[in-house]
Amino acid sequence: MPESRQSTESPAGPRPLTATVPRELVHRAAVAETFITGWTGTATDRCTVAAQWPRAHQLHVSPDRSAYEPLLVAETVRQGAAVLCHTIHGARLDQHFVLHELSVDVRPEHLAVGAVPAAPVLDMVASDVRRRAGRPVGLRYDAVVRLGGECVGTGGLAVTWMNEPVYRRLRGGRTAAGVSAQPLPPALPPAAVGRDQAVDVVLSPAGRPDRWRLRIDTAHPFFFDHPLEHVPGMLLLEAARQAVRVHGGAEGREPVSFRAVFHQFTELDLPVWVEVSDAGGTDVQVTASQGDSVVFECRVRAAVA
Repeated sequence: MPESRQSTESPAGPRPLTATVPRELVHRAAVAETFITGWTGTATDRCTVAAQWPRAHQLHVSPDRSAYEPLLVAETVRQGAAVLCHTIHGARLDQHFVLHELSVDVRPEHLAVGAVPAAPVLDMVASDVRRRAGRPVGLRYDAVVRLGGECVGTGGLAVTWMNEPVYRRLRGGRTAAGVSAQPLPPALPPAAVGRDQAVDVVLSPAGRPDRWRLRIDTAHPFFFDHPLEHVPGMLLLEAARQAVRVHGGAEGREPVSFRAVFHQFTELDLPVWVEVSDAGGTDVQVTASQGDSVVFECRVRAAVA
């Protein structure tokens, strides 16, 4: 069973060194956006993943640098699953991943930023492994995320992967070089969506208090860490987060749970409309539509900040 290459001895003695895994394993171009530091496992269905969270981040740490954002937990689960798909389940680096579902539930009281970068540990369990010609081509991962012995959240995702020719047929020949996003519409005020900078606002006014247009900024260093021919899932999740924040208004509702389904690819060159509706209690239903199709749905639970 593969072990993390980061578990090495330092030149001065047996104290282990820490580094991130190769960025390619988590589908990132920037090492700075790679949060996984290692993994261990004794079976193909159960593994432990180690990570490190920075004390400051443009998106994943609150503007006052006091707390980690729930979507950092989601991104860490995504990265952990990607590492294990490549190292445990045989997905090749040149294959394309398609995200179908992603969920996360967090306990905000355990997400405070400390005096040093946090070092969460993820206990990950694989299930529903799909095979083609005897080889895995998709699965589900569920994770329990612990920090300092405390459970800070849980998460899960469903993903498939495929070879380049299959992916290109699925995408109708679309490539990152061949499509471009429409001009950016004006942004909502950053404070209304819990952001510091306008460049991180992903919603634009659409004339209704429960509907916005998605801002697709292909130059954004996190959402478009590398060129893509579609809207990434993490951008849609951030849109859900911001929609719930602005929908909550003066109540200051803070999302703590996301249960998202990605129905189909969201294209760069067509308008995307984000809508919210109350779903009972503190739950909010967020949908993203493109043309006549609902491309994304997310049930979000919020707590009063």
